[in-house]
Amino acid sequence: MSVAAPPSYHHAVVERPRAVRGGDIAKTLKATRERLSSRGGLAPGFDRELLTQHAAALQAAAIVLPLPVILTGLGLSVFTGPLPAVLWTGFALLGYLALVLVSRRFATDVSARFDVSRWAKLFVVGHVAAGLSWAYLATLSCADCAPLRFEIFQFTVLFLAIAMIAMVSSTLKAVVPLTFLPTALVLGYGIVAAPQPVLGAMHAVLIGAVPFFAVVAETLRRAAIAQLKHQSEKDELITELDIARVMSDEARLRAEEANLAKSRFLATMSHELRTPLNAILGFSEVMSNEILGPVGNDSYKEYVADIHASGQHLLGLINEILDLSRVEAGRYNLDEEAIDLVPIARACIGYIKVKAEAKNLVVRSEFEKNLPAMWADERSLRQIIINLLSNAVKFTPRGGEIVLRVGWTAGGGQYVSVKDNGPGIPEEELPVVLSSFGQGSIAIKSAEQGTGLGLPIVQALVKMHDGSFELLSRLREGTEAIAIFPNSRVLEVMPALDEQK
Repeated sequence: MSVAAPPSYHHAVVERPRAVRGGDIAKTLKATRERLSSRGGLAPGFDRELLTQHAAALQAAAIVLPLPVILTGLGLSVFTGPLPAVLWTGFALLGYLALVLVSRRFATDVSARFDVSRWAKLFVVGHVAAGLSWAYLATLSCADCAPLRFEIFQFTVLFLAIAMIAMVSSTLKAVVPLTFLPTALVLGYGIVAAPQPVLGAMHAVLIGAVPFFAVVAETLRRAAIAQLKHQSEKDELITELDIARVMSDEARLRAEEANLAKSRFLATMSHELRTPLNAILGFSEVMSNEILGPVGNDSYKEYVADIHASGQHLLGLINEILDLSRVEAGRYNLDEEAIDLVPIARACIGYIKVKAEAKNLVVRSEFEKNLPAMWADERSLRQIIINLLSNAVKFTPRGGEIVLRVGWTAGGGQYVSVKDNGPGIPEEELPVVLSSFGQGSIAIKSAEQGTGLGLPIVQALVKMHDGSFELLSRLREGTEAIAIFPNSRVLEVMPALDEQK
């Protein structure tokens, strides 16, 4: 029996509204902590558990307990005759029968107003009543028996009875001294009234056995209490962990749903966001080129050029956000075909050539010869290479160098690498740079700031091609970004289409 609330209760609590659920959880944890920190280290929950164990022990001993009583009665009949033996046996069996009936009544008590102290008193009274039979046995004597024969029998039976009660009823407090107090008084009176050295010693041993086994029973009781406390602490910990896990799962699901809703919203807003921007870009370009006539004012012409440049920058940012949103929402479809990496990489250099020349950057290419075709989406690969090259151009200082490599991997796949000799990225900032909207300290200080989505888009697109992305960087030495594609996408080693089905 556990003294903490069952885990199923807390699953029901978590499914309730937040305000009600919080109150129920607080009440449950408060009740458990009160059980652990109550006065004397024992609370009603533990008292009931100890009484339950005591009642269970009595019911388990109900079959065995009459046997030593009957055997004692048979042995007693040899010394005292049948009548005293029958009276003692009936008295003892009646006392233990009452105890068994009380324990069964206790097991069926499921009322809301369960009185622990009342039941504890009933059990103690029952044990004291049963102990009177052992006190009666201590008063008996045998005048016609050989010296000490009956006394040895009496000593053995009483000693075993004290030990038996201590073992069976150890979970009930002070049951041994209360049960055998009358017996100890009778034995003490015998020592004083008729002092005999041997008999007095035997009686003294029996009297001393009562506190000894009382200590043993109390030790067992404290061990049971310690076990209950450990069980309660474990139940409390499991309860708190279970609540934390369920609430964490709930929060994670809500965050995922919110993120998915955001991604779906942005993915569906592509047309609505781009249409006004295209109009701004188109009309500003017409005005900047003076297609319909001169603007008439040089300042206006500069403003129009700034509007066009800002519109292009904003359109680029929106495209990056929408691309990542479509990937996260699962609406980015790959149009896969057999493509060559080298021509795509060579074409991508042209996209950043103007910016690179403006910063006096040297862009070198190192392409592996005779690379076989790869099964991939050309648009995605083009975006991967352009994003990596654009980042390198953006953060490489004037007069720097950028190297674009395409070649084989050790596992038979293909890779695209962009390496620069820029300022590099601190090691602790690499996870930040690879996260959505994350920017390192170098990017924050740079004049050419973006959304921080270039590398996350590259990661997502490479992952959609079953590949992996690595970012290697050292401060003041440069950065290398590597997109790796597995050998399963290289057409020379890919299985036939029929084998894939």
